[in-house]
Amino acid sequence: MRSVRRVTTLLAATALMVTACAPQAPTTGGAAAPAATPSPARGGTLVVAASSDPGQLNTAITTAGGTHFVAALLYNGLIFLDQEANPKPDLAEKWTISPDGRSYTFTLRQNVKWHDGKPFTSADVKFSFEEVLLRYHGRTATMRTVLDGIETPDPFTVVFRFKQPYGPLLQRLDVIEAPIIPKHIYEGTDPTRNPANTQPVGTGPFKFAEYVRDDRTRFVRNPDYFKPNLPYLDEVIFRVIPQANTQVLALENGEVDYLNSVPGPDLARLRANRDITIEKSAMGSGGSFCTSTLIFNLERPATGKVEVRQALAYAIDRAQILEQVNFGQGKVSEAFINSGLTWATNPNAPKYPLNRELAGQLLDRAGYPRGADGVRLSLDFVHPSAQSRLGELLRQQLQPIGINLVLKALEVNAANEQVFIRRDFDIGWASYCNGPDPEIGVRRMIDSTNIGPVLFSNGAAYRNPQVDDLLNRAAALTDRAERGRLYQEMQVILGRDLPYLGLVESEGYRAWRSSFKGFQYWSGLFAETAYLEKR
Repeated sequence: MRSVRRVTTLLAATALMVTACAPQAPTTGGAAAPAATPSPARGGTLVVAASSDPGQLNTAITTAGGTHFVAALLYNGLIFLDQEANPKPDLAEKWTISPDGRSYTFTLRQNVKWHDGKPFTSADVKFSFEEVLLRYHGRTATMRTVLDGIETPDPFTVVFRFKQPYGPLLQRLDVIEAPIIPKHIYEGTDPTRNPANTQPVGTGPFKFAEYVRDDRTRFVRNPDYFKPNLPYLDEVIFRVIPQANTQVLALENGEVDYLNSVPGPDLARLRANRDITIEKSAMGSGGSFCTSTLIFNLERPATGKVEVRQALAYAIDRAQILEQVNFGQGKVSEAFINSGLTWATNPNAPKYPLNRELAGQLLDRAGYPRGADGVRLSLDFVHPSAQSRLGELLRQQLQPIGINLVLKALEVNAANEQVFIRRDFDIGWASYCNGPDPEIGVRRMIDSTNIGPVLFSNGAAYRNPQVDDLLNRAAALTDRAERGRLYQEMQVILGRDLPYLGLVESEGYRAWRSSFKGFQYWSGLFAETAYLEKR
């Protein structure tokens, strides 16, 4: 867990940085890889396997990992996060933070153009936050509770003002958490239905070329990219290959060049293949420190009862899920906050060891005795079809306590729509990524102000004023130890209320053909600095 330690160490330093300015060399935005090769060759096509169709290509209106993995290369954030989550320049070339930690001033690059040739300015940043990100991006939307306003004193300066000191800002301004989209394309429209969502215009290293639903998305090199000499590749093609084992075979056969995930049973074989490179990272294009999570709909009669939710937790064998669904890749979730965030997680929060006898007693107490057929109640489980193995195992595990789990497997975007937008479910599923700070990826799940038709928001519709207060107090502190104590206190409450049940903390492995170098595999801009080695 080397990366985890590096991230948490970094966050301590960043949280305390209330007066520092962090100007860095502005020419590469923190890009790390090319240093080992003085002159990477230009040209070549990278073929990437995608597990699902992205649905659309506007990453500012969703936190869906499948969408960000494909489309992030079209955009930039104000900040680039390096492999250790250090903030580096991207669209912003430098920044200052006021002594009281309430004001951040960003100086933007002046040589940036949108893919259609229009100039990028501070108006695009203000519009992206106020009209899109703070409304539709499930993680960034939570920032509206502490943000006091965004000012643009000139075309290349943006000032964020907060109601209180706010330490996590720099970690939530990269291309995943806050992609900047063009005001001149989206102003006056519904950003969730704008035609540009499938023919996007960004500032990123690659430009949109082609989108064929359920088949492929193709990008070409942006010749006017603001980072000198980048990108190196001429073209990136994402091929939709739903089955993980098919993806692996395609990589081994040279039909694709890059995988964003490697199944556990295939790791050893791929590692032995000298033509393939494998790297592990807790950070990725869809987020970081992610946990496979059950979402209980608290607005439904049965799952609205805490005894039912606790009964489900006692009846589910998560160790079996880890072995049979995740093939041992990852670890059983033991707390609401991912254990990768060591300073914030609480290993002593309430736990639910396997105990189906107690689960039955809780269901009796909740008013669900067994019927003549042994069934107490039926619950539907809405999930992506890729999680069908999980659904079948959950159905088997809940049957002994008299719960009939009705499996509703849908295409991933349809499943997300049914859970977060239509709210038509008893139990849903998501891979919730905590991000490098709980304020980024945890708050959106439990903040009572974040309930609404936004993907990957507070899907449980959980409301607890005490939790809201702890979130607000933690966000206002700059001392990480003090913040950690508040988050640990919060997890005791969440462990009791159980609006969600974490199943498995996932581990991320990337794999690619070794003829390619320079991937920023921890970032949404993973192919920005990639190149094909000439032999």
